[in-house]
Order: sequence, then structure tokens, then C-alpha cells
Amino acid sequence: MRKMMSVAGLAFVLAACGGEKAETPAVDTTAAVAPAVTDAPAATGTTHEVQMVLEGSAYKYIPENLTVKAGDKVVFKNASGGPHNVQFEADKLPAGAAAILDAAMADRMGPVAGPLLAEPDATYEVSFAGAPVGAYPYFCLPHQAMGMKGVITVE
Repeated sequence: MRKMMSVAGLAFVLAACGGEKAETPAVDTTAAVAPAVTDAPAATGTTHEVQMVLEGSAYKYIPENLTVKAGDKVVFKNASGGPHNVQFEADKLPAGAAAILDAAMADRMGPVAGPLLAEPDATYEVSFAGAPVGAYPYFCLPHQAMGMKGVITVE
């Protein structure tokens, strides 16, 4: 008798769960959709690559000196000898540049300092959108004592 009641109860529960599907209300797809509004500047400019390398016993950026335009992006690539990073010399940047770089640099280790790239071929992008004209000296924190440095000039 107990088994019979358990089976009957189970059948009742299953019947209750297997009812008709509720109809999904129709969606009006003819309504106009307003375009998204954003304050971010449109992506413009050129993308430049700077390789971070160990060549023989020399740690360096290739190219060591690079000229870009405001709005360009620089992609730093760990080509060999990592971990590497890019850290701008805050006290030597044009006025207002540190705040612009900080806003453009994701996952910073500190002010105007990108993260360490330990994986081969890892990249780190820095946008110079809105950057003031001038020289942007930088170095690799782990290899600073070995002379790994460079300068990006924004025109």
C-alpha cells in the first residue's frame, strides 16, 4: 500500500510539472531603436608595435624610439627574455600626460606602469588618445638597471 501511494504521489507531481507551455508574448520588432550614446572618442589612429627583447645579453625595446600621433596606439609585445613591462617616467612626461596615460593603461602596477608580461608573445596596449605633444620616456622595471629604455614622441 505504501508503494502504491508513493507511485501515485510521484505520478501526480509529474503530471503537474508537465502542463501546457505558456505562450511567449509577441515582441514588436518594428519599433525604432535609438542608437547607443557614448562619450568615448571614436577609435582612430595607427597601431604601432614595440617588441620587448633579450638580444644576446642586451635587454631592449625595438624600436627604442618611436614617433606617434595623438590618437595612435602602441602595442608592447614580449618577444623574448621576459618578464617585461612598460613604465613611463612620470616626472619627465608633458604636463597632464600622466593622468591621460593612467586612464588609458589597464591593469596598472602603479602610476603610469603597465603589468609584467611573463608569457611569450603577451601584449600590452597603450592608447595615446588625447595625449599632449612631447616626449614620453619609459623603461622596463625588471631590466631598468640593464638599460632597457625607450622614448615615444607624440606629435
